[in-house]
Amino acid sequence: MNLILMGLPGAGKGTQAEKICDKYNIPHISTGDMFRLSIKEGTALGMQAKSFMDQGALVPDEVTIGIVKERLSKDDCKNGFLLDGFPRTIAQAEALDQLLEELNESIHHVIDIEVPVEKLVERLTGRRVCPTCGTTYHVIFNPPEKDGVCDKDETPLIQRDDDTEETVKNRLKVNIEQTKPLLDFYDKKGCLVNIKGDQPIETVFDDIQAIIEK
Repeated sequence: MNLILMGLPGAGKGTQAEKICDKYNIPHISTGDMFRLSIKEGTALGMQAKSFMDQGALVPDEVTIGIVKERLSKDDCKNGFLLDGFPRTIAQAEALDQLLEELNESIHHVIDIEVPVEKLVERLTGRRVCPTCGTTYHVIFNPPEKDGVCDKDETPLIQRDDDTEETVKNRLKVNIEQTKPLLDFYDKKGCLVNIKGDQPIETVFDDIQAIIEK
């Protein structure tokens, strides 16, 4: 089962990715993980990627695609895989199609976890962090025992700059603009599935399982 998981920040992708991979015994493959593995293994492509990353530059598509090919050729992908964070552009999606064709594979489902923007803003702006120990809380979903104070060391909690409403809304806007062409691309191919993400975690997973096992 070859899957691509999509969704805006705060949609719960990480949680669902873990559940999918545990249930179906397939690797969760993110772009960052692929790069780190290639660099750790010292592959030629990994070293190329590192040279760009060290300069703070984007890794070119041809290097990224090469690293994806290396990763998908590994034994643990024989029963399938879950791609997360790749592809990011139409060019990458087309290159992935070509790569999978070479491997005699294809993408079975592109699962997009949809959550209304206002709910995502609520989820993302509610995060609070202890500046001393790094413990993360959420004012609604995981509040500290004592309001505004860390349970572990009683340090006053802070809101990170990238969790303010203005920053969050801007980040979501950019993400929506970037992902829409990809969603349209996979919709035209007939493999896009939209899952309602503003439900209990287990209900979201049940809906995903229903799609995979249909």
